[in-house]
Amino acid sequence: MAKICLCLTAPTLARDLELIEKYRDYIDMAELRVDFLDPDEQLLVRRFPEIAGVPIVLTIRRTVDGGRFDDGEGARLVLFGKALAFAEAERHKNFAYVDLEDDFRVASLEESARTFGTVIIRSFHDFTGVPADLADRLRRLPHNGDEIAKAAVMARGLDDVTAVFRAAQGLHSQRKILIAMGDFGTSTRILADRIGSYFTYSTPTADDMPLAGPGQADPIALSLMYRSGEIGPKSKIFGIVGYPLADTSTIGIHNSAFIRAGLDAACIPFKADSLEAFFTLADELKVRAVSIENPFLESVIPFLSDAGPMVSEIGACNTIVRENGGWSGYNTGCTGFRTAIIRFMGTSNLRGKKASVIGAGGMARTVVAVLTSLGAEVCILNRTQVRAKRLADAYGGCWAGLDGNGLERLSEFDDLIVQAGTAGAAPNKDIDPLDFYDFSGDEAVFDVVYKPARSRLLLRAEKAGCRTMNGELMFLEQSKAQFKLFTGLDFPV
Repeated sequence: MAKICLCLTAPTLARDLELIEKYRDYIDMAELRVDFLDPDEQLLVRRFPEIAGVPIVLTIRRTVDGGRFDDGEGARLVLFGKALAFAEAERHKNFAYVDLEDDFRVASLEESARTFGTVIIRSFHDFTGVPADLADRLRRLPHNGDEIAKAAVMARGLDDVTAVFRAAQGLHSQRKILIAMGDFGTSTRILADRIGSYFTYSTPTADDMPLAGPGQADPIALSLMYRSGEIGPKSKIFGIVGYPLADTSTIGIHNSAFIRAGLDAACIPFKADSLEAFFTLADELKVRAVSIENPFLESVIPFLSDAGPMVSEIGACNTIVRENGGWSGYNTGCTGFRTAIIRFMGTSNLRGKKASVIGAGGMARTVVAVLTSLGAEVCILNRTQVRAKRLADAYGGCWAGLDGNGLERLSEFDDLIVQAGTAGAAPNKDIDPLDFYDFSGDEAVFDVVYKPARSRLLLRAEKAGCRTMNGELMFLEQSKAQFKLFTGLDFPV
């Protein structure tokens, strides 16, 4: 079972101890990054393992390897010596591990470490990508049989992540730590046990704590949401794929449901640079089903071997399930939006209502399909007018740009206004797509964004006296429908 290691990057030992105490229930060990400490604090680390009360990794990382230590190898060797201080080993608790780079070889230091029970982690870092000979380099890393080999390589896309998982396949018997750094490599940290890593690194979420390595996750999320140490070879893997994938609420919903249903399963975030690369990785990990997010709601359809009727009609897909040797596509957004808009409007009959839909992407297609099925007359407004026209033509509606002509249309189609794009959500929280429009107070305004709970658009509409609703209920209902497709089970309350 992979251990969760908390990386300590505070400028003082006292602050590092506070962080250990805060996360003690969620971690198995901690790494003391001496290179992040203030200079006067670096000389005081000898007693840290005894005070911390958890196994501690001693690391003094050079700048060339992604750390902050730049005083030269002689000074670094002195710090290692003072930190380990083997003459005092019988009186004080030792560091459980010491991380030494492959090209940093000091026989006397290494021999003393072994004598007093400190395990050597022999590491190399590559911030340019994944070496073609990654597996061979890992095999060659240990200088002795008791060392742990560690490779941290930068994933420039999901193809690199696939290469890391494949490199691990022939190294099952070797003690190792294998990490794909960066946002693309999150799955290698969550699935540390699947990849065969001895432990996985995490970073506190405190604002004053710099990341020890790019792409590290919060220890509470690793422990509780992803159950990182429990996900083994037989666990069922599900996913959420998108870019930039700023919101992970879908992951929290599904993982909580898996726990309540007693399933050995996990939902993993896959920030994807391309769908081709994702499907290659999905085959490697035997991913069972996936929630599709922007910008892939439409572009995923050519990868499907079977598309449900709503996917074919709407031209957007937010759920794929591995079935009969291929991928079947579904659109649970229809279920979610239909439930939410009926509750919001207080009726399932929108005949005679005129609605404006802001956006022309995959979510907007879902919204327009539901509104027209309920009898509403719809006008689509979008910055790229050719997309607005294409969507309007498909459903017999009208269209306009987000300009003067759009302002005129909004004034006409103002019984219901639905914001169906990404404006207002991270990383576009400050964007109000209708900043040119003055609400009268009579409009009903629905925003598919639910984080933040009130977008700038909704805040402005509320101030004018409009009835408003965000996308939280829509999101929850579509997630329940996804869970049913994922598992065949009803969503556990």
